[in-house]
Amino acid sequence: MAPLAAAGPGSDVARGNSVKTRARILVALRHLHFKNIVHCDLKPENVLLASAEPFPQVKLCDFGFARIIGEKSFRRSVVGTPAYLAPEVLRSKGYNRSLDMWSVGVIVYVSLSGTFPFNEDEDINDQIQNAAFMYPPTPWKDISAEATDLINNLLQVKMRKRYSVDKCLSHPWLQDYQTWLDLREFETRRGERYITHESDDARWEEYADEHNLVYPQHFIMAPNLDDMEEDP
Repeated sequence: MAPLAAAGPGSDVARGNSVKTRARILVALRHLHFKNIVHCDLKPENVLLASAEPFPQVKLCDFGFARIIGEKSFRRSVVGTPAYLAPEVLRSKGYNRSLDMWSVGVIVYVSLSGTFPFNEDEDINDQIQNAAFMYPPTPWKDISAEATDLINNLLQVKMRKRYSVDKCLSHPWLQDYQTWLDLREFETRRGERYITHESDDARWEEYADEHNLVYPQHFIMAPNLDDMEEDP
């Protein structure tokens, strides 16, 4: 078990498999948010990869700052690591589960570029509160527009504009065919469908047919509720 940070920003694990790893982080985070738990200190050091495989199991750790916060409720205590703090924490205006989504945006930026979006040599608090960050040509000219679009929607100063976990998971950057196949394979190994949705099956099957790609038939399907009748 190794932290995501150990892979090194821009490495094959942190960058080449970034889409798959980010999807797994979001799935873990969705589980927390469903239970009204906000991690409050997400950063690469607190994301553990079970192995160096292309699609490793991901676990979140270090819940020392975690809080129980409802979808519409807020907390005000200062929590987290400075470089990953959301603007609302610095302004002491109260925060909710969207705090974690800002941190996800920073993690994606760091893992893709090897640098922080905010310059720690200057007043980082002012930069964060104004979302004052840029995409220098090196390395961002080689990184997809879909990735930067997701980051832009996560590093939103206004909490109501910031993407939720579910919006992230449905974002085009996480919706390529190979990633969908990997997620379906993972669900099949687990014996439970809980990441992808059956409403996308027809679209990806059509995509595979149009591009002469193999569409696996062994994936586990969602249970048919009509067939789940109680024994008499």
